[in-house]
Amino acid sequence: MDMVFFNSWGSLLRIVVIGVLAYATLILFLRLSGNRTLSKMNAFDLIVTVALGSTLATVLLSKSVTLADGATALALLISLQFAITWTSVRVGWVRRLVTGEPLMLFYQGQYLSASLKRARVTQDEVRTAIRSNGLSDIADVEAVVLETDGTLSVVKRQSDSARSSLEGVRKPQQDN
Repeated sequence: MDMVFFNSWGSLLRIVVIGVLAYATLILFLRLSGNRTLSKMNAFDLIVTVALGSTLATVLLSKSVTLADGATALALLISLQFAITWTSVRVGWVRRLVTGEPLMLFYQGQYLSASLKRARVTQDEVRTAIRSNGLSDIADVEAVVLETDGTLSVVKRQSDSARSSLEGVRKPQQDN
């Protein structure tokens, strides 16, 4: 019964020592790789962040994983993330594959039902985003865009500046 609550002082000491060393290694690798590594700009970045956390936990808690094994795994994940993001900045099809494209959900007074269905977003969620941006009248909204990081951007109806902020967002095809 004691094994359930306490194994040994040696086991706890291993966790403390390996934990400090693995954490320091992760911090070092993250500083070397740049700020983008832990950004949550899109689903790909989130997956890398979760994988790093999972790897760190495995190094801490699994006696069969050495610090060197864990450091190699962390370095591999960070290197792959760096390579993919470096490539996605330079190659359009890789960027679209990794990050996707923003999706217009509401445009010039019309909900785009095909886009809403594709994104699995309700009109209520779009209205919530509009209210969260301090707008009470839907007529004040030029567009609502589902960004690649999952946030809803609300573009206020204005003169030409609002239209220029929609650059890069694929214009919707009219729903039938």
